[in-house]
Amino acid sequence: MKNYLNALKYCYDNGDFVKSRAGNVKKSFGYQMRFNLQEGFPAVTTKKLAWKATVSELLWFLEGSNDERRLAEILYEDKKNNLKEKKTIWTQNANAEYWKAKSKFDGDVGRIYGVQWRNFGGVDQIEKIIEGLKKNPDSRRHILTAWNPVELDEMSLPPCHAFSQFYVSKNKLSCQLYQRSCDMFLGVPFNIASYSILIHILAKECGYEVGEFVHSLGDFHIYEEHFEQVKIQLTREPKKLPTLKFKQKKINEYKTSDFQLINYEHHPKIVASMNV
Repeated sequence: MKNYLNALKYCYDNGDFVKSRAGNVKKSFGYQMRFNLQEGFPAVTTKKLAWKATVSELLWFLEGSNDERRLAEILYEDKKNNLKEKKTIWTQNANAEYWKAKSKFDGDVGRIYGVQWRNFGGVDQIEKIIEGLKKNPDSRRHILTAWNPVELDEMSLPPCHAFSQFYVSKNKLSCQLYQRSCDMFLGVPFNIASYSILIHILAKECGYEVGEFVHSLGDFHIYEEHFEQVKIQLTREPKKLPTLKFKQKKINEYKTSDFQLINYEHHPKIVASMNV
């Protein structure tokens, strides 16, 4: 994960200090990181990754859900008990003042990532990608997009990780993601792990090994309230990468507990608040 730490340090050392929509930040533009998934799973080791939150959100996207309360069910693997007080990483967005007037039900987050993945104008993009990877692996059209200009006003948060392309070479599946807006301390480690899991799922589904995750950053930034946490993280030496273990199931049948990080060693958790 040294390439992530290099990007974090570059942003902290060289970023422009500006006032953004969600607070003061240091920000830069344009950066690329590459992670060879054959060398281990790219979970951040200089702090603790919120593993269950990462897996549950991805599975929620793959369901095509727009219900933050459904995410709570997936995260806590509990449909029967009262989840009203249980929070997820999307609770703030679902309850944000700027969104409540548009919200159609308690927990509605609008036509965000998963909705676009599974129903972009009637097209199931995940189904199309799987079909294409199996039948025509050399195609240059294995594209997944969450950026739908027509429906941006119907989303509680416009997509940050907006566009990705899948690529097959020597029986290995790789993915390049373009992320327009990148919260370097909280969000980016989460995004790296999420898309790396997605590559593993699609590779297993289509009969490939895993290749690379290529992460292209657009506007990458560090919030001012995270500066002290970033300083701490940059003093820590990365540990050996873990491996990902899971058994193949149908896309909509996975549970959070199906995915395990093996030999995940990490430095202590660094607490920070999320900006929305």
